[in-house]
Amino acid sequence: MSSERLCYWLLLLVALFSLSATIAAAGKVSALIVFGDSTVDAGNNNFIPTIAKANFPPYGIDFDGGVATGRFSNGRLVTDFVSEALRLQSSVPAYLDPSYTIDQLAMGVSFASGGTGLDHLTSKLTSVIPLSQQLEYFKEYQERLKRAKGESVANKIITEALYIFSIGTNDFILNYLVLPLRPAQYTAPEYVAYLIGHADAAVRGAYDLGARKILFVGLAPFGCVPAARTLNRDEPGECNEEYNQLAIKFNAELQEAISKLNGDLAGAQVVYIDTYNMASGIVANPLDYGFENIEQGCCGTGLIETSVLCAMDQQLTCQDADKYMFFDSVHPSERTYSIVADQVLKTALQVFM
Repeated sequence: MSSERLCYWLLLLVALFSLSATIAAAGKVSALIVFGDSTVDAGNNNFIPTIAKANFPPYGIDFDGGVATGRFSNGRLVTDFVSEALRLQSSVPAYLDPSYTIDQLAMGVSFASGGTGLDHLTSKLTSVIPLSQQLEYFKEYQERLKRAKGESVANKIITEALYIFSIGTNDFILNYLVLPLRPAQYTAPEYVAYLIGHADAAVRGAYDLGARKILFVGLAPFGCVPAARTLNRDEPGECNEEYNQLAIKFNAELQEAISKLNGDLAGAQVVYIDTYNMASGIVANPLDYGFENIEQGCCGTGLIETSVLCAMDQQLTCQDADKYMFFDSVHPSERTYSIVADQVLKTALQVFM
C-alpha cells in the first residue's frame, strides 16, 4: 500500500472515530430542559395573558413551514440547534403548549418566558412567568413524566438531561436601566450581586430537583442591540458601553458563583457559556460571519421595534434575515443563534461529551 493511501485510510479512521464518539456522547444526554427568557422561549407566552408575544408574522418566517411559534426570532433558537445536534428533537417544545404529548416533552422542554428575569419584579412588568414558577412547572413536569414512564425511567431522564439557563438581560433593559425602584434600592454593583444571588438559588433549586448537567449562559453585550444603539443619547447609533460594562460585571460574578456551585453541588457540573465574546466577535468583524447589518434589526425600521411593533411595521421587514445579526431591535436572527449554538457545541458542551 502506498504511503498516500495509508494516510488516507488513517485520516478516514480518525474521522469515523470522531463521528462515532460524538454520536455516543450525544446519547448520554436524555433530554434538553430549558429555563429563561425570550432567548429560549419556545412559545410559552402564547398561553398566558401578556403583551410580550411573538406568535404572529413576521416572527417565524424562516421556521419550518413559516410558522410563528412564539419564538422571538425569524426561525430557530440556540436551544433548538443544540437539541438537534444531541439527536433529540429539531426544536424544543414549549411546556404550556397543549399540542405536545408527554412523550414529546420527555426528550426536551422549555419552561422559558419572554420578558422574565432573575429579579421577580422584572417578570411582573409584562406579566410573564417568573423563574420561580418555571421551577414549579419543572416539578409538575417530573410528576407527569413519572406517571407516563414510570419512576425509574423518569428519574433516569431527569438525571441524564442537559439543563440550560438563559436569563438576566431583561433585569437591566426592562427594569434597572429604565425604572426608578431598583436604582433607589441598589447601586449597579449591588444590583448585579442581587441578581447573581437569584441565579445561584435557581441553579441550586434545579439541582435539588435532580439537575446534574447544567449550562448557564452569560450575558451578551446588550449595549450593542439595535434598540440600545437607538436610545444611546451620548453616541446615537453606537454601542452603549455603559450597558456593556454591566454585562461584563455580571458575567464575572456569575463565573465566580458557578465555581462555588461546582464545589458545593456533589455530582453536578455547572458550566458557564460565554456569549459576550462570541457576540463581540461578530460585532467587530460582521463580514467574517456573513452579516451585512449588525446595527439594525430585520423587522420594521430595525431601530426600536420588537414584539407587536414588528407586526405593525411588517411590510418593512427585510428580505433576507440571514444578512442581519438581529431579527428585531433586541433579539438575534436564526443565523446568529446557529453560530452561537455551533460554538457552544464545540466548547462548553464538550464537558458533557
